[in-house]
Amino acid sequence: MQPTDLTRNPARAIWSLSWPQLLMMLFNFLIGFVDVWVAGKIDHRVQASLGIITQSLFLFLIIATAVAGGAVAAISQSLGAQRTLRAERYTGLCLSIAAASGLVFLAIGLPLRDLFVLALQVPQDIKPLTEYVLQVFLYTLPPYYMMIMQNAVFRARRQVMVPLYTMILVTLVNTLGDLALGLGLWGLPKLGVQGIVWSTFSSITMGALFGFVVLRLDGSLRKEIFAPWRWVRCAFPYLFRVAWPAGLMQIVWHAGYLVLFSITASLPQNSVIALAGMAAGARVESLLFLPAFALNLTASILVGHLLGAGQPVEARRMGLRILGIGLAGIGLLAALLWPFLGDIAAFIAPKAEVQAEAQNYLVYNVLAIPFTLTTMILAGALAGAGATVYNLLGMGLGTWVVRLPLAYVLGHVILGSATGVWISMLASQACQAVILFYIFTRKDWQRFAMSRTRNGNNGTHR
Repeated sequence: MQPTDLTRNPARAIWSLSWPQLLMMLFNFLIGFVDVWVAGKIDHRVQASLGIITQSLFLFLIIATAVAGGAVAAISQSLGAQRTLRAERYTGLCLSIAAASGLVFLAIGLPLRDLFVLALQVPQDIKPLTEYVLQVFLYTLPPYYMMIMQNAVFRARRQVMVPLYTMILVTLVNTLGDLALGLGLWGLPKLGVQGIVWSTFSSITMGALFGFVVLRLDGSLRKEIFAPWRWVRCAFPYLFRVAWPAGLMQIVWHAGYLVLFSITASLPQNSVIALAGMAAGARVESLLFLPAFALNLTASILVGHLLGAGQPVEARRMGLRILGIGLAGIGLLAALLWPFLGDIAAFIAPKAEVQAEAQNYLVYNVLAIPFTLTTMILAGALAGAGATVYNLLGMGLGTWVVRLPLAYVLGHVILGSATGVWISMLASQACQAVILFYIFTRKDWQRFAMSRTRNGNNGTHR
């Protein structure tokens, strides 16, 4: 599909990219769900150790996810400009960065894993178990980095079925491994936590190998995609300019979430109930936003292609079209769920007190859906343009200037309950949405993109 086809039938382009990515996000969700469920069947300590390391994994994947965003921007814009060689060379550069970064994090992480577990203040009774889980997860980093980057390359090329097939494969291998080796089903040895973590390693490795096979079969994986140093020196600055705000944004966001968690945990009353309600409500919320994540990825791809083709006005229109589709579709779903929030809370949190708090959490966060959708979809569009610094600005201000101070004031001083924290989440989402919508509709964010005549380094690399 050429850029002209995107403008001729935008609805078809959006749909054809979104539904496979929605399924991909669903399978990604199922991987974590099965791991947690099987771990809970084995022992609560296994579940706790796995949860701690899983929540901390973002620190080890920052470079992969940040560079992957840069890869989508650079490759999609290059293809939109019909600069095939440039797209191929960016593919080679990003795969090289992924391979090197995964190995570096493994080499650094293994000798420092004890210090990392100590820094997490893991309880003594699960410390050895947590160290073992971390060790195997560190072994998983090299294939994990490669799989993330391969999927980014395929998305940028609008080959969204390949990441979907990858995640189906990973989910199947991980689920079968968890059940067979974690729980000892079908007459296989019950290995417990070893079965879970090595199933994760095996599934991610299989996913990375599958990506390599596809790249090899379609002729993409050949020595010509690995450019000489002279080209890399010219091309890398654009990749870095897109990646560093994306990486910093992840740190800002996750650090803010940890502070919010701390504010909730130290509430003057019912803090444990509040934490449990927050955890239960977040599970429902994460499912509800799977379509939004898919539209975020779609916006990044299509905006990148249109900007590369030299169509900045159409790129803005495409972002707004995707936003309209998201607000209408997911907004309707939220409206249908609204009368049943109490029933949903009862299903995920059997204890009455937690059930009430989960419902309270869902009320404010479902009300925030229009704002959250606006933030997520426009952030994807801006990322496709390479304007990730605007995402950092919006997320940073919304989290650290609005959400956290307001959560403390309302939760600890004025209301003295978790409701104050949930209100702060609604307010911060509104703030982020207003900032990004203003930037997207009023600012020249298209200037961050490469094009036929202006790329990442004044047009010097091809």
